[in-house]
Amino acid sequence: MGAMRVAKPLAAALAALTIAAAAHAQQARMGTFEGKSGHEASGGVTVERAGERWVMRFAEDFRLDRAPDPRIAFGNDGYDASTTLGRLKSLKGATRYRLPGRIDPARYNEVWLWCKKFEVPLAVAKLK
Repeated sequence: MGAMRVAKPLAAALAALTIAAAAHAQQARMGTFEGKSGHEASGGVTVERAGERWVMRFAEDFRLDRAPDPRIAFGNDGYDASTTLGRLKSLKGATRYRLPGRIDPARYNEVWLWCKKFEVPLAVAKLK
């Protein structure tokens, strides 16, 4: 009987932790771009759930000075080319990108802007 008294509260505590971890993993994460390789960049980015999908939103204050072939990707303390979402839609202002199902944004802590032509970083935003 004593084991059951311990098991039920323990099971309830584990279930609560699992639910809390899942909720935390689906919260919006935000960052602010900083230029790299001599480029100037600023403005915010948010990665959040939109229904069943994840989306990345660049804020209205987003700006990137220039680049011949800017691409968007995630990184985890460094650029990860396998997460490339495609070309940057605009060098300034608000834009939205749907994330493909193969990318789990909870696994990454950065958003990168990368110049494919010259293989150099343009900007990075640390996600919090």
